[in-house]
Parts: sequence; structure tokens; C-alpha cells
Amino acid sequence: MQRPGRPPPPRPGRILFTYRSFVVVLDANLTQQLKGYLTRIRVPIELVASLGDDAKSRELDELLNEIAALSDMVTVRPADGDDDARTPSFLIRRAGTDTAVRFAGIPLGHEFTSLVLALLQVGGHPPRISDEVIGQIEALEGDFVFETYFSLSCANCPDVVQALNTMAVLNPRIRHTAIDGALFKDEVERREIMTVPQVFLNGAPFAQGRQELEQILARIDTGAEARAAEKLAGKEPFDVLVVGGGPAGAAAAIYAARKGIRTGIAAERFGGQVLDTVSIENFISVSHTEGPRFATQLESHVGDYDVDVMNLQTATALVPAAEEGGLHEIVLKNGASLRARTLILSTGARWRQMNVPGENEYRNKGVTYCPHCDGPLFKGKRVAVIGGGNSGVEAAIDLAGIVGHVTLIEYDSQLRADAVLQRKLGSLANVKVITSALTTEVFGDGNKLTGLTYKDRDRGTEHQIELEGIFVQIGLVPNTEWLKGAVALTPHGEIGIDARGATSQPGIFAAGDATTVPYKQIVIAAGAGSAAALSAFDYLIRLPAEEREAA
Repeated sequence: MQRPGRPPPPRPGRILFTYRSFVVVLDANLTQQLKGYLTRIRVPIELVASLGDDAKSRELDELLNEIAALSDMVTVRPADGDDDARTPSFLIRRAGTDTAVRFAGIPLGHEFTSLVLALLQVGGHPPRISDEVIGQIEALEGDFVFETYFSLSCANCPDVVQALNTMAVLNPRIRHTAIDGALFKDEVERREIMTVPQVFLNGAPFAQGRQELEQILARIDTGAEARAAEKLAGKEPFDVLVVGGGPAGAAAAIYAARKGIRTGIAAERFGGQVLDTVSIENFISVSHTEGPRFATQLESHVGDYDVDVMNLQTATALVPAAEEGGLHEIVLKNGASLRARTLILSTGARWRQMNVPGENEYRNKGVTYCPHCDGPLFKGKRVAVIGGGNSGVEAAIDLAGIVGHVTLIEYDSQLRADAVLQRKLGSLANVKVITSALTTEVFGDGNKLTGLTYKDRDRGTEHQIELEGIFVQIGLVPNTEWLKGAVALTPHGEIGIDARGATSQPGIFAAGDATTVPYKQIVIAAGAGSAAALSAFDYLIRLPAEEREAA
């Protein structure tokens, strides 16, 4: 699977940004980079601006004119008098056609790459997706009007914005507007948007959270799943099949493929939990990167080898081989099955939920799990952070600069975060810490969250807090429910492995956050994936010749 082509994000130069404000200044370095990208435009494009008299409109007007000054293929003009578009916004239109995408707001920060790609693709530069996916988009019938609400600090939003922009460029019956929720607060309030990215289709809620282009296609192309299942069912058995596409799975696939054996990787979403990680500063030799960028690099590296990548595939069952050396079977959600002589399970983990009444009812209606993505939507409001470890305290510190007030609730009698983080937290005037507290209920008005109830574990008393947002930061749970009865799991649901990554079943190995390996870190997961692949290869070459041939 290939993603829409994206140039590496330009160095920020003097683009200054925080959660709360963005200043448009294209310095010489950024200007030169952008000018180089714009040489890829093949046909003329227009930037059709809908502007008012406000400061943001003036900033947008400055940005658009600076872009147009970098290429003879780009012009700026005001919108027609009867244009009812949001203000400030602009349309990127292929001259003389209806091919266009719209940004409502100023797409800087994480969305600057989305802007660059939109300029190039509307200008005729082909997206880097397979011919099969292009044909699927072009063949869609019906009219699709998409609206995506994003935050400039959201690391997951660009993938959704870029996917829908690509679809709009390829099919004239698809329209897409990407909207900065911070600039259109009335809309956000009216539509009760409390998490980003959030997508509307033809005026109705369509999707929340990060979405791959193929995921969006599968939802609007009713025959896509059946075609995918048929294609998967016809695949020959693999020597090594990796289940999971995070750092452990990617490393395992690379190490297996380098041995020259038939390797496949089936992933629910390539990148896994890394996609939800804003900043990575502890992967050795990479001083700093962002989760989505790191995931893209993982996928690109896997693509350098002969690996059959099957993305957006959810495993629902594992049927171990009846005898050692036989074929294991992975059953997928779409009904297809994949077979392999060895398996490497690297399904990772997901955010742990509180599991209290009201949590699921108000998920994405005030209950959220990503402070970096959704924090700006709660500007000036009262929120709670659940969890006093590093993640919870870091979230509270970040949110304190955006929201009106933060209440941090910790089950233990004391915070568990690093001392330096606790000192920073203690210096913030708009943060209250409550320890020895058990959250027992989330409540709301039926449409959105309005508060929570917690129990004081020392006194046994119950208390209510009126809130508009809850950020849950209480750790991870392994994605292993589908493996019960197939391999040995611990009481916490982790896959039991030995030093070689072997599970309780011969020929089945595991790696990463779903296993009993201590310290859930990216670098450790990658190393464990590599070790599991080497162990799988060692297992294969030690099989008796007749068993290898039979398999």
C-alpha cells in the first residue's frame, strides 16, 4: 500500500507556531524549498480567496500571494461576489476545470504538507498511490461532499486531509473542504465537534480519528471489501507471515525478507500506536521525529524489500497448525484467510479505557485520548486528565496552556510521573491534582459530556466535577483478545514469549508491546521484531526436509 505522495516537510524557518496562534512568515529558506516543489506543477492553478477584513484574512492573503510569486503557474484572484464560502478560506482550482480542493483557514503547522501536496496534485502532479486505487476512486458513482475539521497541532489530521484531497482531485464528483476548527468555533459548537480529525459526508457525520485513504474508500465503495477478501484468499502460503505493522512488525518483515524467504505482513493500520505519538526523541540515531513521519519511514523501508504488505486487515482468529511444520492460519475480519509456515505476532497495544458508565457513550463527545490532537478544541474550558504517570502529567502540562482549568485525577496516593514533570505541574496556577481518587462515572446531557463522578478512596465519599472534556491517559492494553486459546497469554493479556520470541506454539513467534517483554519502547519493539524474524528463519531451516516440502 502506498500513501498519497508527500514531500518531506520543509524546515520551519521563521514559521512560528504554538497551540494557540500561527504567524505567517516565509523566510528565504522556506521560500526556496517551496519554490522547488512548485516546479512540479504541470498545469496552471488558481488560488481563489474568500477573505474578510479580519487579521486572519490578511494573513491568508499574504500567504497566498507569496505562494503565487514563486511560480508562473499559480495565480491569485478573489472569489466571486456570490461565493458563500467560509471566510477566510481559499480554493485551489485547476484553471478552466472543476477540479479543486478548499482550505478554510491557514494550513500551516502539521497541515503545511497538506497544502503543498494539494498545490501539486491540483496542478497535475500525480499522487503516489497504486493504479488500482486510482481506478477505484475514478469509478466511484454518486456525489460526495466531504468536510474535515482539523487542528493545526493534530499529527493525525494530515493523513485524512490528504486522502480526501487526493480523492477530490481524481474524481470531479468528490468535493472536500478542510476546516481549521479553531477559526470556526461557531461551527464546532453547533456540530458538537470534540475530537479531530472529524469528517462529515453530505452534511452528516462520517468518520472520526485517523483514516487511511483505503479505509475511506472501503466505506463508500460497497464492493471493495468483497473484492479484497477474494484477492487475499487466493494468496499462496507464506514462509513468514507478520501480523501487525508497528515497529516490531516492520522490523520482523525486513529481517525475514532479507533471508530471501516468502514474507507477508498483515496490518490493521501500518505504523500502529506510533501513528498516535506526537514526538519521538529516544530512537537511537534519530534525535527527533514525529510519529506519523516515523511510520511512513517504516513503511518505506519495508517497501524496499520483497514483502507482500496487506494493510487495513484485521485478524480475528488464529488456527495453529495441526502438527509441527504444518501451516498456521490467520482468519481476517473480511472472511479471508492467510496461511503461513511461521507466524510473528506483533499486534501492539491500544489506549486503556476507564471502563466506567458513560465513557463509551461520550467518547469523542468530550471523552478523548489524544491531548495533542484535541486539546485546541477545549480552549478556555474545564477539563480533567485521568492518570498521574508521565503521559498524564505531560498531558496536563500541555493542556494548561490552552484550556481554562485542568483537574488531574490519580488513583494512587501519589503521582507516578518523573520528578521534573511533577515540579513543572506544581508551578501551574490553573491545575488541580486529586490523588487517591477512583473515577466511577462519566455523565452528560445526551449530546456531550458535562462532568464525572469520582470516589475518594481514603474517605469513601463521592464527588462530582463539572467538566467539558476528559483526557484518559492510563496506559495501554495489548491487542490480543483474538488469540485466546491459540497461544498462551498472561492474566494481563500479554503473549508469553521466551528469549527467542517463541510462544507456546511451535513455529509461532511474537514481538513488541503485545508480549511479556518489559519496557514498552519503540527501539525495544524493533529489536524484538528482528529477533523474532531470525528465530522464525532458524525454525524453518531446522525443519526436516520432508516437512519443509509438505508445507
